Amino acid sequence: MDAQQETREAAQSRWMTGLARTGLAARGLLYVLVGIIALQIAFGSGEKEADSSGAVQTLAEKPGGIVLLWLIVVGLAGLALWRLAEAAFGAAGPGGHKPSKRLLSLGRGVFYIGFFVTTLLFTIGAREKESSDEKSKDLTGRAMHDVPGGRWLVLLAGLVLVGVGIGMAWRALAKKKFMEKLTVTGHAREVVEKLGMTGRTARALVYGTAGVFLAYAGISFDPDKAEGVDGTLREFATTPAGPWLLVAVALGLVTFGVYSACEAKWRQVTPGNNPG
Repeated sequence: MDAQQETREAAQSRWMTGLARTGLAARGLLYVLVGIIALQIAFGSGEKEADSSGAVQTLAEKPGGIVLLWLIVVGLAGLALWRLAEAAFGAAGPGGHKPSKRLLSLGRGVFYIGFFVTTLLFTIGAREKESSDEKSKDLTGRAMHDVPGGRWLVLLAGLVLVGVGIGMAWRALAKKKFMEKLTVTGHAREVVEKLGMTGRTARALVYGTAGVFLAYAGISFDPDKAEGVDGTLREFATTPAGPWLLVAVALGLVTFGVYSACEAKWRQVTPGNNPG
């Protein structure tokens, strides 16, 4: 048996699929916590950032929270390995062999590697968790000042993020593509579909709005205009709808967290299992 075949078998093993499902459950927990923090902000009692850093810090302060943090670290490692395996052998589900889907899995794998590293360092006490707003402003400022044409790259990145948000919402509401990867049947399938449509649309709204702020930062040549997840969510409370738009989005993020738990149970996660 050659090395490639051994790697493929490892990627399709029960421990890999178990890691992937653990990661999806961990992602769900983080979204539920972000949504709860956003609800607290809407009602004037939120002190933490409504993003992954706030969620991780919330867990760290709870009795037994360190156990959950380590489970999340393992889950993030699982998500990273799973996505990289999909990039190598094809994403699970219909059409997963397509280069576009494999490239998307690669990008997600790289993202989860970074998320895993920062969460691990926070868990072992080697580093403070940086908020999404700080990261966004820092990276935007570096791009603008250190990269030739960085201002226009920031604008382009913002427009791409807006497009991603619109595409995510369209796929969730009109195409319901996410259901193709789930094995759930019967009445539960109808429930999961509604959870996915609601949660994925809320997440898409956050992505798209963050893209608007990033594009505005490029146009105005001001990195402070860029917002991370926390800043984007807080901006919803400043609209004419008042805090109620933020409440709606926050509940949507909690719903996405519940939907992620459904994915942990019913999603196809075996890399290379990609008919069509």
